[in-house]
Amino acid sequence: MKHHVIRALGLNKKYGNFHAVKSLNLELDEGDVFGFIGPNGAGKTTTMRMLATLLDPTSGEAYVCGHSIYNRPREIRRLVGYMPDFFGVYDDMKVIEYLEFFAATYRIQADKRLDICERVLDLVDLTFKRDSMANTLSRGQTQRLGLARVLVHDPQVLLLDEPASGLDPRARIKIRELIKRLRDMGKTIMVSSHILPELADICNKIGIIERGELIVNERVSEVMQRIRASLVLKIGVQGEPVRAAQCLESEAMVDRIETDTQGRLTVYLKTGEEDYAPLAKRLIDAGFAIEHFAEDEMNLETAFMMLTEGISA
Repeated sequence: MKHHVIRALGLNKKYGNFHAVKSLNLELDEGDVFGFIGPNGAGKTTTMRMLATLLDPTSGEAYVCGHSIYNRPREIRRLVGYMPDFFGVYDDMKVIEYLEFFAATYRIQADKRLDICERVLDLVDLTFKRDSMANTLSRGQTQRLGLARVLVHDPQVLLLDEPASGLDPRARIKIRELIKRLRDMGKTIMVSSHILPELADICNKIGIIERGELIVNERVSEVMQRIRASLVLKIGVQGEPVRAAQCLESEAMVDRIETDTQGRLTVYLKTGEEDYAPLAKRLIDAGFAIEHFAEDEMNLETAFMMLTEGISA
């Protein structure tokens, strides 16, 4: 049975007249990966810092693993790994020494530190940099070292603030693979980005924050279902796509059909229609050779562009 790992109730943070986070409500369960999307300055970092007990809210309450951020910050910090969007490494330390230093600050027993640090380095694919100086790593390697640092005490919850920011495409893919690996280990993860495609294939829940307000907060599956209540098919036939479209338009389950310049059909089914096998049979019976016949996979980015149209700048 899953339990609420993160629960925020009306969280607010004000700086004078500036409202950085407004009445934010959020529930994450054990094993959730929550994609936290919003432009720079929208309130992502402020929210994460409050949940990590590094910043006091102006009002509201939040619980992490059942502990209040006001009353039990010490317990929360043992259970949370917070990776800020910017952090420095120490110039005069080797990678393994850097991790051992942080393992010591988490009061991990001396005889267990090295083994734990070696295992975490392996997890983030940095074993080959074990004895390199920390300040000689590339930006992508530094981000992975930062992730290793917050994993040494084996936290249940990970708060990752823009972990792929400023990375080249190859390094971004590495970070995404790492997050998937951590998800598969059962960690509860909150990961922020101002770019939705970075998170689209790794999250089961997603939120969009604009000017401090959480304007979207849903399961990915629910978003997809809501955006596209009816199925859409992509069909490719050899020759005469217009005649193929005319052939299918008379079918009761078909709402409308569009053709593109490559001759493929986009067939929109009526709401509730799910068995589209008769359409393939109709085309075959009419003498068409089918090259492609599949449901159109709307990606998360497209869905959210539609969902937030008019409410998100």
